[in-house]
Amino acid sequence: MQYRAFGKLDWQVSALGFGAMRLPTVDDKIDEAEATKMIHNAIDHGVNYVDTAYPYHNGTGETFVGRALKGGYRDKVRLATKMPSWEIRTANDFDKYLNLQLERLQVDYVDVYLLHSLDKDRWPKLRDLGVREWAEKAIATGRFGHLGFSFHDDYDTFKQIVDEYDHWAMCQIQYNYVDIENQAGTKGLRYAASKGLAVVIMEPLLGGKLVGPPPSIQAVWDSAATKRTPAGWAFHWLWNQPEVSIVLSGMSAMEQVKENIALANASRVGALTADELALYDEVRKKYQALAVIPCTNCKYCMPCSQGVDIPTNFAVYNEGLMYNKEDSARGQYSWWKYAHEVQGIYDHDIRAAVCIQCQECEAKCPQSLPISEWMSIVHQVLGESKPYGERPLV
Repeated sequence: MQYRAFGKLDWQVSALGFGAMRLPTVDDKIDEAEATKMIHNAIDHGVNYVDTAYPYHNGTGETFVGRALKGGYRDKVRLATKMPSWEIRTANDFDKYLNLQLERLQVDYVDVYLLHSLDKDRWPKLRDLGVREWAEKAIATGRFGHLGFSFHDDYDTFKQIVDEYDHWAMCQIQYNYVDIENQAGTKGLRYAASKGLAVVIMEPLLGGKLVGPPPSIQAVWDSAATKRTPAGWAFHWLWNQPEVSIVLSGMSAMEQVKENIALANASRVGALTADELALYDEVRKKYQALAVIPCTNCKYCMPCSQGVDIPTNFAVYNEGLMYNKEDSARGQYSWWKYAHEVQGIYDHDIRAAVCIQCQECEAKCPQSLPISEWMSIVHQVLGESKPYGERPLV
């Protein structure tokens, strides 16, 4: 196993981290026997970082991870979990959730505690409730070692969060060879690293979308002198960058554990050639060309009076085509409704379903997109499972 520095901390972490978000299941419950074997196999082969969170596997993930790390395995890893930021109503909730999570994990201490899924709304709320001061007290009393955050928003929000606290140990960002300008992006990766934060990568395969690429993409990879699987190309692009501290993989089968460990063993900073790096640029352009809605994510159309997240609806619709993952796109669309109505993660419904065809957004769109027409199509395809079809003229 290859090991890497973890920001300003005196840690050496495995190039591959075990993300416990997509464990194998049977009848919608964690297959504990198989998942335990997977975690043990990973740790036995040098993985020393395990990441979980409060909502994973409908709230059962932390409890399982705690059991899986019995028998001395807890002492071999850095353990990270995440505060459910969307559940925080008052400052008293900080202790409420940390205590519950430590109980679930059956530990007195976690190495890293992350504020989960920060964005432009959640960070100011937690900050103003005193989460920074609370965290320092929790660290001083030995309940967790370091504070970090995971992130899903734009670069300006990311930079604000980094700059507004001097004691962040790490951040966790969505990053892969397609998402170089999405969310924190390459710019955010480098900024955080320059400030001494460890940068933990999630979604290296974009939720599996970069595996099993369409023929036009696979043809580019096949043209390379060095042969790699699609997953291999994705992981090695990340490990090639010195700012990347660790790459998390949400593995759901033993063969994925074995493949990813083999890839991590061969990982190096700066190992990719100029010709290979050029292939990533070519692949990225080909993926982008497959997008059917020419939205540039400028967000001039926002905010929507009904709460629709227009660019995000377009992005998920496009991704269903780009990555040949239509069912995944429909699942994401359905999850937004669940997250709003059941979990309360969103305070309003962000789906195209709530568009009232007012067309106010269309006057603001620099691309002159027929947004109202597209909103109807997005809902029909993603919400009502109608087939993808030809896009309207724009």
